[in-house]
Amino acid sequence: MSIEKALLARSGSTCELCGATDGLTVYALPPVTENNSDKCVLLCATCLDQVTNPDKIDPNHFRCLNDSMWSTVPAIQVLAWRLLNRMRAEGWPQDLLDMLYLDDENLAWAKADGAGQDDAIKHMDSNGVQLQAGDTVVLIKDLNVKGGGFTAKRGTAVRNISLVHDNPEQIEGKVNGQQIVILTQYVKKSN
Repeated sequence: MSIEKALLARSGSTCELCGATDGLTVYALPPVTENNSDKCVLLCATCLDQVTNPDKIDPNHFRCLNDSMWSTVPAIQVLAWRLLNRMRAEGWPQDLLDMLYLDDENLAWAKADGAGQDDAIKHMDSNGVQLQAGDTVVLIKDLNVKGGGFTAKRGTAVRNISLVHDNPEQIEGKVNGQQIVILTQYVKKSN
């Protein structure tokens, strides 16, 4: 049986991420060491375009991962993990990542992609530690909050931060119940 026929049978002739039925194509998850259906997924043209072109990714399209990440097929779990990681700055993908369990072998496979990780924007705290969405940080300086009418005091913990996806020097978080933008040079990651 060909890989395409095996994937059509496994998926019920639908995209294994979003469930679309048109323009289905076999996608082998890199790094490809062997060519078999266990290392491939069936994707529609929209999913394939966004998987292979990270700059075109539409996070709202991939809300479908909320369902497909629970697949029992390791290749689908690995691809879901990679996509959620790519979009983690959006906030909601981090929540799904926290729920997604991959065994050690599949987690190593998911991390083996490496595509775009060196080019991705990295948010670093004042000590050079990389920040992730959902982290807790502590302010290392009193900050006047423009438009807020208050000063965020040194030592204030800011929980569940989100990353500004196009600026590595900014994060967002709530201080005194107000969502503010904070420069990464004024925070340190909390343990």
